[in-house]
Amino acid sequence: MIFNTSYTNKEFDQETDSIVGPAFALIQKLINGPKGSNRLIIDGFSPKFHAQIKNTSSLNYANIELRPKGIIVHLTQNLERFAWVIPFYRLVIYNNATFSIHSDGQFLQLRKDKHYRSAKRFIEHMAQAKIDFLNLDYYQG
Repeated sequence: MIFNTSYTNKEFDQETDSIVGPAFALIQKLINGPKGSNRLIIDGFSPKFHAQIKNTSSLNYANIELRPKGIIVHLTQNLERFAWVIPFYRLVIYNNATFSIHSDGQFLQLRKDKHYRSAKRFIEHMAQAKIDFLNLDYYQG
């Protein structure tokens, strides 16, 4: 589900809390480590995002926020901000030449550069949170 979050949106807050849970409390953020990624550069995206991400000469950025039952990918296009809400059971991550996030047939490809290298620890933490939430013990050695 994609929301325009450039301005305060109560519908977004309610839907997000019901789909991926409320934001972590400050004490949980301090104990469990990072709950958000650094700014990542968008390399490619599926047709569903064409309405939100227009081809301009400027770079488009995204960052990822971890929630108890999923993630929110925040997209920035000039002065507008969008949020893509993805529950863990629909989240698929590919780590090839580009890092890509897939859900419901849509995807975002993120560039692997210095921003990605600094966000790698968070991405591993996010993948582990998905495994823990879905109780996928068979992935662990």
